[in-house]
Amino acid sequence: MTNSIREIPTSSGFLVIGSNTTENHPVIGSMIKKEVLNNKKKLIVVDPRNIELSKYADYYFAINPGTNIAILNGFMHVIVKEGLYDNEYVEKRCEGFADLAKSLEKYTPDYVAKICGLNNPDDIVAAAHLMATLKPMALYYSMGITQFVSGVNGVKSTANLQMLLGNVGVAGGGVNPLRGQNNVQGACDMGGLPNVYPAYQPVTTEESKSKFEMAWGTSNLSLKPGLTLMEMFNHALAGDFKALWIMGENPVISDPNQQHVIDALKALEFVVVQDIFLTETAELAHVVLPACAFLEKSGTVSNTERRVQMMNKVVSPPGQAKDDWWIITEVAKRMGVNWNYKKPKDIFAEIRKVTPSYAGMTYERIRKELLQWPCPTEDHPGTQFLHRDRFSRGLGVLTPIEYTSPAEETDAEYPLIMTTGRLLDHFHTGTMSRNSKVLNENVPEGYVELNPNDAQNYNIKDGETISISSRRGSLRVKTKVTEKTKPNVVFFPWHFFEAAANKLTNDALDPLCKIPEYKVCSCRIEKVYP
Repeated sequence: MTNSIREIPTSSGFLVIGSNTTENHPVIGSMIKKEVLNNKKKLIVVDPRNIELSKYADYYFAINPGTNIAILNGFMHVIVKEGLYDNEYVEKRCEGFADLAKSLEKYTPDYVAKICGLNNPDDIVAAAHLMATLKPMALYYSMGITQFVSGVNGVKSTANLQMLLGNVGVAGGGVNPLRGQNNVQGACDMGGLPNVYPAYQPVTTEESKSKFEMAWGTSNLSLKPGLTLMEMFNHALAGDFKALWIMGENPVISDPNQQHVIDALKALEFVVVQDIFLTETAELAHVVLPACAFLEKSGTVSNTERRVQMMNKVVSPPGQAKDDWWIITEVAKRMGVNWNYKKPKDIFAEIRKVTPSYAGMTYERIRKELLQWPCPTEDHPGTQFLHRDRFSRGLGVLTPIEYTSPAEETDAEYPLIMTTGRLLDHFHTGTMSRNSKVLNENVPEGYVELNPNDAQNYNIKDGETISISSRRGSLRVKTKVTEKTKPNVVFFPWHFFEAAANKLTNDALDPLCKIPEYKVCSCRIEKVYP
């Protein structure tokens, strides 16, 4: 996030796109809802499903899954054509405006409405006019923007819109992605990506290589970027990738094209899973290492707003469960590395040395202050919002982005669109939430949401069992008939192993970041008769 959660009350309005915020990020969602209901803030929602926030929106756009870029370009077309953009901001702080403006010419409201499956093009114009009056407007998005083969371009489109409106580098504005788990941001900050070290320092430079060889007491770090998870599975099946260590992740449930994932795991010579429960993935492992849950360990987490927070041990771990850092350190020692960390604070001391954006943070400061990176020195207060006076590269780049169709479109054999997502009651692959008696009683099994028109066409009643199939597999699941879902679109929550939505999803990848297209694939449904 460029901005902070505490800035929500300072925003004049909100654009929420590709985020079921009240269910997936309920604290932030409730804060937005409070501002709209109590303080009459303006709200624009773009989402294929009729989510809770859409009830309170001034404009709600029920777009076809995978058409985010088209509607963002449609808003910008109106903003540029009618001179509604922040001309002073664009001239002083951005580059590439002429090329962007030219690329937007064809994205007329009528053209965009046809792509997105919208009935009223005039609403695109009206919403664009409203956005231009909101000073500042905050944009929030989640995986409904990123989990496409055009995910990177979708993110760039959100940045284009906010820069045109002068909403980046100001309190209450910004481009604000909402992270899916509590320490995803921290994992990325610490180098949990195949092409960077901590603080996003590239693995491809000699400077980074030397710096981290010295810090870690080794001399053989590679200059070659590693593989993403989906690439690892592809290489495993090809026979040139041999072993995998999986920590706190359950790819048998969370990754697309489930059978492909299972086949890849079985093809590996050695699989280690480090987790708090015996997950579906752990059942396929050669070795399972029992780890501590969050209340059983100490350390820090970095949340969606770049805030670093203390995590304190509350209870002792059961059985042989150990801290993740301890397990890694002990394995490293047995592989010949001289690591002598005694406690999490020792590791944080190293983090400060090698991670410039964390250099000014200490355990003592984190306990007392609200610190967000970058925080380069101990007298620095941390950074509430990014890009205040300038972008990190100097000028912000306005990038022409063309709408492209999803990797898989409907046809006569697979005439419906399937999209996936999360529910309020369950979390990720259900590893923790389905071990909660209360949460599991609230939603004990998976289901597919079906629009009443489609239910009538297929002679399906609420609660009946259907067969749902894609080009990757088929399974049986109960239905929930609801107006939340558009006609010709089915929504499939993916938390449930017995009804694993990712058995069907498409593993086509974004060419740049390699994220799979979880959010849209073609499918067909059939009623199952007793």
